[in-house]
Amino acid sequence: MKKHLATITALVFTFFSQVSLSHASTDFFVYVSPDPIGVNAFLEMGKTGTEAAAKKYQAEVQTYESSTAAARRENVEAALNEGASLIVLLGFEFNDIITEVAPTAPEVQFLIVDQCIPNQPPNVHCAVFREYEASYLAGVAAGMMTESNKIGVVGALDIPFLHRYTDPYAEGAKSVNPNVDVEIRWVGGDNPFGDPVRAKEQALAMHSAGSDIIFTATAGGDFGVFEGAQENNFKVLSVDVNRCVNAPGYVIDNTLKGVDAAVVNAIDAIKSGATASFTAVGLKEGGMGLMALKPDELANSQCLIADQENVLSQVRKVAQEIIAGSLVIEDPMFAN
Repeated sequence: MKKHLATITALVFTFFSQVSLSHASTDFFVYVSPDPIGVNAFLEMGKTGTEAAAKKYQAEVQTYESSTAAARRENVEAALNEGASLIVLLGFEFNDIITEVAPTAPEVQFLIVDQCIPNQPPNVHCAVFREYEASYLAGVAAGMMTESNKIGVVGALDIPFLHRYTDPYAEGAKSVNPNVDVEIRWVGGDNPFGDPVRAKEQALAMHSAGSDIIFTATAGGDFGVFEGAQENNFKVLSVDVNRCVNAPGYVIDNTLKGVDAAVVNAIDAIKSGATASFTAVGLKEGGMGLMALKPDELANSQCLIADQENVLSQVRKVAQEIIAGSLVIEDPMFAN
């Protein structure tokens, strides 16, 4: 019996030694999501981008999905213990974790997408977006298309970062329609980025108060807003990917976010030897956009803006002004 146990122990030790050696001998990328991916297009793009970069660099790749704050830290620590050479993380939820962990693992590269931390260590890299540029354009469309002169926007959580969606949307709407009223509501709760029930409730409350167009920036909660729009006949704008196909006849357009491309580009910089790299992309770089700015794809997008020539023309005109720098949209995070 003791002989058998010794043999089993030796085999287990050999297996884990081989696993560690295999990770040590090749690049091993780990993508850690802040929440379960589910139908969250933003989180799915992070996974897609990490996998694309892993394929490009012939690296092993795994995805660790988190469900709680404790799980996020555990997943980062698990990635380190498994021998990850690069850990990709999405969202502000990881800022404190990386601030504490990264200096203790200088041989591991960390890529934070959609956020950054102050005083980046050499092994921490950031890829962020100028979401407020596309949000402003969504507001232009809403301001021109509203019939009630009341529009709304529902965000996931009332934090400075997410005002990059709500505030520029209101500014864009008022730039073309000074008489428009804009209501802002937040999902909040225990699962602000994945709660379609609460997101729908907020949208319905705004619609009951007169909003005929509602911008939904709630990630997985957007589907609740689509459901409310279909049941109550109001129009919506969404985020991250083309959601017009998810509620045909009700979605005007979407702010598009190239998370997957940003991940690949940032990893390219890391692999080239960059330290503490930082990239910020918006309309000019193609990191942010709208379907309205994709003429080759718009006809088949099922987005309502495709049939609004005056709105299309104005949105494209304003986009060119932002790209050229003649119109500068302030980042709400640093406006005060």
